[in-house]
Amino acid sequence: MRHPPRSVLLAVAGAVALIGSALVPVVSASGATPACTVQYAVTSQWDTGFQASVTLTNNMAAMSGWSLGFDFANGQKVTQGWSAKWSQSGTTVTATNESWNGPLASGASVSAGFLGSWSGSNAVPTAFRLNGTTCNVDSEPTPTPTPTGPPGTGTAPALHVSGAKLVDAGGTAHRLLGVNRSGGEFMCVQGYGIWDGPVDDAAIKAIADWKANAVRIPLNEECWLGLSNVKPEYRGAPYINAVKDLVARVESFGMTPILDLHWSYGQYTGNSAGCSDVHATCQKPMPDAQYTPSFWSSVAGTFKDDPAAVFDLFNEPYPDRATSTTTQAWQCWRDGGTCPGIGYEVAGMQDLVDGIRSAGAKNVIMIGGLAYSNDLGQWLAYRPTDPAGNLVAAYHVYNFNTCASESCWNSTLAPVAAQVPLVAGEIGENTCSHGFVDQVMKWFDDRGLSYLGWTWNTWDCSSGPSLISDYSGTPTAYGAGLRDHLQAINP
Repeated sequence: MRHPPRSVLLAVAGAVALIGSALVPVVSASGATPACTVQYAVTSQWDTGFQASVTLTNNMAAMSGWSLGFDFANGQKVTQGWSAKWSQSGTTVTATNESWNGPLASGASVSAGFLGSWSGSNAVPTAFRLNGTTCNVDSEPTPTPTPTGPPGTGTAPALHVSGAKLVDAGGTAHRLLGVNRSGGEFMCVQGYGIWDGPVDDAAIKAIADWKANAVRIPLNEECWLGLSNVKPEYRGAPYINAVKDLVARVESFGMTPILDLHWSYGQYTGNSAGCSDVHATCQKPMPDAQYTPSFWSSVAGTFKDDPAAVFDLFNEPYPDRATSTTTQAWQCWRDGGTCPGIGYEVAGMQDLVDGIRSAGAKNVIMIGGLAYSNDLGQWLAYRPTDPAGNLVAAYHVYNFNTCASESCWNSTLAPVAAQVPLVAGEIGENTCSHGFVDQVMKWFDDRGLSYLGWTWNTWDCSSGPSLISDYSGTPTAYGAGLRDHLQAINP
């Protein structure tokens, strides 16, 4: 769903410590300003891999290009990176500027990040060199914060695909019925916070009280990866840990968290463009090859030991608005690469599935079709291959979409649902009522399928379908339809 423009956004952002970091003091022991300062942070870590960010500040004369070097002490290896050209020889890692971020004025900073592998231990580097000059860094890493327990007493089911059904660990069919919790995709990149409204125990319990059993959480790849266009307090480790905390809280109330890549990098100004910005500030037609594979590799590494978490690859693809034929659009959707009408290199759905599985994650993966996930007409013909056999077709429907009638559902959705699980990741209407979503829910109920309402945010219905008027769960006239229905079928 495209987001309504709002001039004022408020949020409560969780402040969390870095997993591991070397933080450079502003001045050296002698009191002089160091020639350069570097902050290195492990923003996410799992059993064989990790994600790290590096921010360097040049305190020397302006330079037209930069090269940062450091050494690993425990055999770590850089596997892929962004915002720099990464290389490694033995233990020595070198990051050199890209063509677009080479100039570095005196006092200016630049950030880059990478994914790496490790075993045994993952010590933070203690010495950094900018164009051969040693930077003054603190050699002692910040201690790992003591984790706190999850806030509820429930347990979310471990899920996998069996035939055309989602099932729990015991093999019992399980429907995903719930809401979207928008905010994590736009607040951080707009500089207002991480979440739009509270995500504390009371706020998540209010969702559970509607008898929801799933919460879809839209995310922003630039905020997760810690890119420098996002404010430091809302990117990298603070963002990742806020997401991990929300996932744990959702699961503690017995609900399934669905992690959705909503906004991504890449400049698109063609048909139906949501914005002209290269950054992740709106819905783009397809994932980008520059950052999205790294995003999903990191997310997969972070949650691969949590079989309750579901991955939704890309919110609402629309390559069909850019290409001249439907065949080109579906090929772009699956295979990526250079797609007609899209000016950046595209990561196809197969690329992202492969990256997630290579990270060791077997989690259920949702994949939406064309036309903002409203067209599943050739989903079966072009679906990616998955060695884990855990793919789900994702579908979005609003009253103003092309495929928004029972006849279309019977002709295009029913054949898909006969072969794979089908989840309507977003359902909604712009009428300030619920007559349309009532029809959607009945069709999906009759076939034992899943759906989630857009959205658990307090926006008035004139600017977008909003389920609630406050975060204690008071429904809008539109939201009352979903609440009453969920409470009726899950007494």
